[in-house]
Amino acid sequence: MRLTFLGGAGTVTGSKYLVEAGGRRVLVDCGLFQGLKELRLLNWARLPVDPASIDAVVLTHAHLDHSGYLPLLVRNGFRGPIHCTPPTSDLCAILLPDSGYLQEKEAEYANRHGFSKHRPALPLYTAQEAIASLDRFEPKRVGHAFDVVAGVTAHLRPAGHILGAASVELSADGRTIVFSGDLGRTGSPTMPDPEPVHAADYVVVESTYGDRTHDETDPEDVLAEIIVRTAGRGGSVLMPIFAVGRIQTILHHIRRLKIAGRIPDLPVFVDSPMASAASKVFANHLGAHRFDAKQCVELAAAARYVDSVEESKRLSESRVPRIILSASGMATGGRVLHHLKVLAPDPANTILFAGYQAAGTRGAAMVAGARSVKIHGAQVTVAAEVANLGMLSAHADREEILSWLSKFERPPRHCFVTHGEPPASEALRADIERRLGWKCSVPQAGAVADLG
Repeated sequence: MRLTFLGGAGTVTGSKYLVEAGGRRVLVDCGLFQGLKELRLLNWARLPVDPASIDAVVLTHAHLDHSGYLPLLVRNGFRGPIHCTPPTSDLCAILLPDSGYLQEKEAEYANRHGFSKHRPALPLYTAQEAIASLDRFEPKRVGHAFDVVAGVTAHLRPAGHILGAASVELSADGRTIVFSGDLGRTGSPTMPDPEPVHAADYVVVESTYGDRTHDETDPEDVLAEIIVRTAGRGGSVLMPIFAVGRIQTILHHIRRLKIAGRIPDLPVFVDSPMASAASKVFANHLGAHRFDAKQCVELAAAARYVDSVEESKRLSESRVPRIILSASGMATGGRVLHHLKVLAPDPANTILFAGYQAAGTRGAAMVAGARSVKIHGAQVTVAAEVANLGMLSAHADREEILSWLSKFERPPRHCFVTHGEPPASEALRADIERRLGWKCSVPQAGAVADLG
């Protein structure tokens, strides 16, 4: 068995792990690089392995840094199955075409306004190419072993994080390797706790928050303070937010705060057609999260969903204090950019993030105190208050990752720490060696490990 780190090594995005065993090639995750420009440019580079030579893909979850490269993989020759949980399949049917659509629109905007260095600017892939990749999906039940390809079996276990997220156990050539995927929080109000794994020869574990623990402050206390303070200034709260999972969590907290009378009854808008579709996926997979059917209906009624571009523009121009939830969560694209151009220059408003902001993203820059950010080729002043509800991260922190690893009944032969910025990965590696006594390393991009 051989493992090659094609992405998600030395960075938080672009997860791609190639497993070669029994003459077969299986790709675990197939994500886009995001954040820093030098990372994003990797999406345009030729994949080090011929897509046509890959026999199958197994996805841990639907976020684009784990699934967003699939349209390119299929366009460039991949013809095998894509295995994942049913919710992940349903979410990818929303996220991937939307990703292609946004890339097309951004290329069109760049060409129309002439701010791209490329003539013409092109999308990485189109919505139609994304739709074509959906034909390769073959959903598999959680908790049941299945054949990935001849000679390779897999087992998916709930990982928390977002709807449908799973850890992946692959077995081939008499060896077992477990990929944690993105582990969720213990005690999340929306998602189940990550299910432990008890044995494996090798482990690949994420380290997004490998060097820190989450703030234990009640998020509703902080959210209430920010909303009350902003409304008192006559301003609006804009939340750049992930359409899958995070919007549902925020609506849950806002609804509770309104019922308790802790915040003013400001109108709440969800400006993301993808979020509306994702909420329907939640309702269709009741056993995969903590909400029951009644709560799903209540959450859907907790906000007004904005579908048309015209309504989105009117929402930006309105001066009425309001709460706007709009994708994307790191302000890397989507409708939230248009809202930022209007709302960020006004000190009465608040730009409120909710979780991890990858290096090189507008979200990371604003949270770090940047007083201007570049949007659509122009600098936009950031005079609004900027805050981050870090305690709402959907990622496990250092202690939660170590707790999940501690459930293994015997040490694996080796543990690979991935999907983190170098300081976080290195800190987690040191803690795993010190506290669990495991052999552990942080692989670099392109590294190859022969697993015997």
